[in-house]
Amino acid sequence: MANDTRIPKAELTGMLGAAVTRLARRRLGDLPEAFAAMWHNRKVLKKNFGIVQKGQRCDDCDENLKSFAHMEVASLVGCSMCLDLGYFQAYNEGLDVDKAREVPRWRESELFTPLERDGMEYAEAMSQTVPTVSNELSARLLEQLGAPALVELTAYIAPANFTGRVHTAAGVTSQGFSDSCVVPPPATPSSDLRSSA
Repeated sequence: MANDTRIPKAELTGMLGAAVTRLARRRLGDLPEAFAAMWHNRKVLKKNFGIVQKGQRCDDCDENLKSFAHMEVASLVGCSMCLDLGYFQAYNEGLDVDKAREVPRWRESELFTPLERDGMEYAEAMSQTVPTVSNELSARLLEQLGAPALVELTAYIAPANFTGRVHTAAGVTSQGFSDSCVVPPPATPSSDLRSSA
């Protein structure tokens, strides 16, 4: 763990710490610094991890769409850790990595479908300090996805916003998980549209 975080990294101790470390290394190749920073309050870490795990078990909404929405939140709030890990997970789960790489510049990219653009716009609108989701955008997504998938997408975006903001505030940054992928990691935002959205 090379980066310095604003919340000091704790050593993951005991049987639980050893199990978390083994699982992280098996799935990711390394222990995310976010785990070490959050280890100071295991109740919070467990609750956050539980929400993420439960959200991943839902299957009414397309996995690519959820992945792109999550990465758009990460890009918007400046969470390089989430972008890095999101790309790594997209790659390892067989999702569309060409599109995943383009999420931070989705407005300029020609790769995305209208539905994917609406999904990322929705993630962006939900993530504003005062959410800016419009009736028109919601209606388009409802028509294209149906109510169960729209509920799932909405519930997937909210914890992504929470996690991205926690990581950013704690000073957790990219650890290079995506470096192990064959395709280069995500692009950086190429415009200042995010700040005015």
